[in-house]
Amino acid sequence: MNSGDGALVPLRTAVDQALQEFLRRERAGLLSAGEELLPAAAGITGLLATGKRLRPAFCYWGWRGAGGHDCPQILTAAAALELLHAGALVHDDVMDGSDTRRGQPALHRQFESLHTEQGWRGEAAGFGTGAAILLGDLLLSWTDAMFHGSGLPADALARGQPVLDLMRTEVFAGQYLDLLGQAAGDGTVDSALRVVEYKTAKYTIERPLQLGAALAGPVSSQVTAAYSAYGLPLGIAFQLRDDVLGVFGDPGQTGKPAGDDLREGKRTVLLAIARARASGAQAAALDSHLGDPLLGEAGMARVRGVITETGALARCERMISDNVSEALAAAAAAPITPEAREALAELAVAATTRHD
Repeated sequence: MNSGDGALVPLRTAVDQALQEFLRRERAGLLSAGEELLPAAAGITGLLATGKRLRPAFCYWGWRGAGGHDCPQILTAAAALELLHAGALVHDDVMDGSDTRRGQPALHRQFESLHTEQGWRGEAAGFGTGAAILLGDLLLSWTDAMFHGSGLPADALARGQPVLDLMRTEVFAGQYLDLLGQAAGDGTVDSALRVVEYKTAKYTIERPLQLGAALAGPVSSQVTAAYSAYGLPLGIAFQLRDDVLGVFGDPGQTGKPAGDDLREGKRTVLLAIARARASGAQAAALDSHLGDPLLGEAGMARVRGVITETGALARCERMISDNVSEALAAAAAAPITPEAREALAELAVAATTRHD
């Protein structure tokens, strides 16, 4: 258990309970259409059974930092962000053609297998994709249902809604920039960092913090700025750690096969640094393996070697450390409650020293 768990584990349990209660209520409505929806209900429940719960944690501590008191209502509102995240993951897996998510088959693969097992008409892969898109849409819809059913006062929800809306817009923008980068991007570190800012940093840390603050009451510009000063560098460090784990991580801990980012042709910051520093032979090795869906262990070993030899891995680790230091300094100077400052420092460790 790392030192960041103190601020995260109790919240994870509370968020899990809020999600389970919400899913129990919504399950009845889903299944009222017929027992054919049982696999859909099971798929959603399985996807939401695990997760780091970082976005709800940052939302909660954004609330506490702005003077909000601990209560079940904020935990429910914060837990709604897990529905948003799950919906985004389902769609992301479809776009990337990912086989697994959180140690189990991705939803589109689950429904592809169901189609095959039942011997239904048409193409199994198309059925799986269609079902996953629908379930991702449902999760995005349920985000608002859980948020507005949290029990928080109407004026608090009205203050929070624009932040939640902006968060969704920005993650869409980040997803599109990521998709565009794979198709037509320039492969530079700057373009990769722009994807990180919108797809991860704002969506994972900055906006959840600001959402919590907005729910707690009218927010000062100083608090909003402090949450940005903390959230953006920490969000970058979080994604850089994810990039490293995507290439060097243990599949037993990450829940995804090793090298998936390489097979999908992800233009990550880690790979952009390696490409910029590579010799001709090293660049040729990267270009020949990146985006190869059949990439095997030998090819992955070669890419890992290039990343290490060029110093890209070491540079990425320094960037993680520097961004965490910047975030910690911002948290220490933030005009928020002392308890929230301590929690944000712990969460910075939890978000960037993880192995999954």
